[in-house]
Amino acid sequence: MRSTTTVAILCLMAFPLLSQDRNSSKRPMTFLDIVGMRSVGNPAVSPDGRWILHTLSAPDWKTGKSFTDIYLVSLERGVGSSSQMTFTKDKNETAPQWARDSRLFAFASNREASESKSSQNQLYVMRPDGGEAMKVSEAKDGVGTFAFTKDGKWLVFLAGKEDERQLWAIAVSDIGKEKPKQLTKHEASIVSWQISPDSKRLYFTSPDSLDKANRDRKEKKFDARVRNEAAPPNHLWAFDLDSNKQRKLSAGNDYTVSDITISFDSKWVGFRGTSSDRYKRTVTESSNYSDLYLLEVASGSIERLTNNEDISESSLRFSPDNSMIAFSASDEFQYFRNGRIYVRQTTPKGGQWKKLGDGFDGDLSIGFWSRDGKMIYFNEGLGATNQLFSVSMETGKVTQLTDEKGVVFATQDEDTKVVIVNYTDPKNPFDLHFVPRMDRIQHRNSWRRLTSANPQADEFLLGSVEAVRWKSTDGKMVEGVLVMPVNFEKGKLYPLVVQIHGGPAGVSLLGFNSSYNYYCHVYAAAGYACLLPNYRGSINYGEMFKMEISGDYFRQGYEDIMAGVDHLIANGLVDADKMGVMGWSAGGHWSNWILTHTDRFKAISSGAGTMNWISMYAQSDIQRNREFYYQGKPYDHFEHYWDVSPLKYIKNAKTPTLIHVVDGDPRVPRPQSEELHMALKMLGVPTEFFVYPGTTHGIPDARNQMVKMVSEFNWMEKWIRGKEGWFEWNELLSTLKEEKDDKKEVVSDKE
Repeated sequence: MRSTTTVAILCLMAFPLLSQDRNSSKRPMTFLDIVGMRSVGNPAVSPDGRWILHTLSAPDWKTGKSFTDIYLVSLERGVGSSSQMTFTKDKNETAPQWARDSRLFAFASNREASESKSSQNQLYVMRPDGGEAMKVSEAKDGVGTFAFTKDGKWLVFLAGKEDERQLWAIAVSDIGKEKPKQLTKHEASIVSWQISPDSKRLYFTSPDSLDKANRDRKEKKFDARVRNEAAPPNHLWAFDLDSNKQRKLSAGNDYTVSDITISFDSKWVGFRGTSSDRYKRTVTESSNYSDLYLLEVASGSIERLTNNEDISESSLRFSPDNSMIAFSASDEFQYFRNGRIYVRQTTPKGGQWKKLGDGFDGDLSIGFWSRDGKMIYFNEGLGATNQLFSVSMETGKVTQLTDEKGVVFATQDEDTKVVIVNYTDPKNPFDLHFVPRMDRIQHRNSWRRLTSANPQADEFLLGSVEAVRWKSTDGKMVEGVLVMPVNFEKGKLYPLVVQIHGGPAGVSLLGFNSSYNYYCHVYAAAGYACLLPNYRGSINYGEMFKMEISGDYFRQGYEDIMAGVDHLIANGLVDADKMGVMGWSAGGHWSNWILTHTDRFKAISSGAGTMNWISMYAQSDIQRNREFYYQGKPYDHFEHYWDVSPLKYIKNAKTPTLIHVVDGDPRVPRPQSEELHMALKMLGVPTEFFVYPGTTHGIPDARNQMVKMVSEFNWMEKWIRGKEGWFEWNELLSTLKEEKDDKKEVVSDKE
């Protein structure tokens, strides 16, 4: 067999392996390892508090897709008790949900769908003690979301064509005996829905009417796309499960309804109302043009709670005893400031909003309430980590609860109050953990590990990872994540790759690095150091640090990055003549700025980067944050937009540059990369340009993620280390051959 060769083939082809004498049982991390990482999702705690279901998505290199199965774990026994519940090959089982008696669970799957309808799911139920899954639905066009009523009597789901979806239900006692029945027969499709906690009503959003002519023309292949297409507003409706009657709860053309939340006593409904303006409701930033509303179920009266156009608020949340409502939004409702929590009494006109979190230089959000309603817990970044915090409802004071050198994301099951932590650090990929008692969450040794999604990570030979700080040109301290070369030797100078995060309101963290954009451990295995700087404009370092680049977008962030590079050179780690830089999105923006402002780097890889902010404003699917960073619209500030455009300085470019972009990227559209490529060609600067299929801001499929990594790594090797040649397609195609050879040899071994 050659399974080891298959896993490592690209690593071997790309660079010679470093000596493994110090860790003979471990091996370097490879490109195939990056795209082969599995991910845990959809944790669902059983109502009796004994079990947790979760999904595990595993990439399949042959098909270039990921496939998902469902697993069951005992909260008491942890990871050693894990059982795989579904085993369908090349199909998906997703979104597990428990019945109220914990005796069965439902899930969605395309296990019986044809290849042409592979995206269509049907609904199934299964017992946690095993056995075959039972099919519940036979929806011609598949099912969407689904849920059990709190009283345990009904399983409700959405089904039908995308523009004709209606609600269906089946009594839990009738599963396997009867067919589901259609509940709603609304003229237009149902967009979103929720079940009231008292199990009496279904709340849903839907437009009043359907534009049949528009639907018919699309079915007849008159499929021209209308930008910001006009559409009727979605309104809030209620369907009574006892009487089978529905009634309309909102009306008019002022707003369209979304984000329904229902109080635990079912007496109140919160929702978001977004402007019906066709040029506001359909854009990515539509939440900036929305406000929150509160419906009193008994009277049907609706109170507008906010009036903050230009900033986004979270959905409305209710306290455990329903006496208080809360939401999070920017401080003083000013765009881009730190998030704060606002609370008041639930009753109509329930008094002034009280702001929580003053004095905390970070973002507050509403994760979950304490049982007694005196605290709100939230996850928030702190430097190169993410921690769990609490804020007092009485004093507004924020308290840090965890202090891990890693990334903590804690959630609470609404019914059982079980707390689950999704955690990663530099040596461990994300996995789920159970916290038996909330007052023990700060003690890591009290957590119970529930999953081991990537046990192969224990085999990887990794470079050490640490947070590193340096003084920037303005005297302020800046932090980043430093990944050291494998088998690092003090006193030896190493080549450096600077990997710049996106955003720019993003951050590099002390997590397990396994992204196709920031695959530090592959570089570390090849003898590179990697610096991931949290430059000015990044989150997790306070409001001023995040907002400081407004009006002066690139200058200080560039200085921060270069000061970090100089810090590593001064400390005798990095060879100043062997450096490269790479990034995606905002990381691509900064890569383009570096290209046009210094020739200190030997190689650059620019992914989905902007060159011309004037043209970018209209091409992109977001505008408001551009206006924040450049202090207005380009029509009023052409000179300023041009001054911060890398294209203005393109004649300074000398560094060989590799360019990547997704063909239909809505965020940083392909023309931005075209402008860069054309300019470099005309100037005679070495360049190559990869355009990947898709309509997303990132590369959606594993095979093309592999293309990006291998070409990028070889670009660095060529221009930093002087490697002969460059990128050969055979380096990728050989992996397919090796995989087939492996499978043949596995068969012969069994024989």
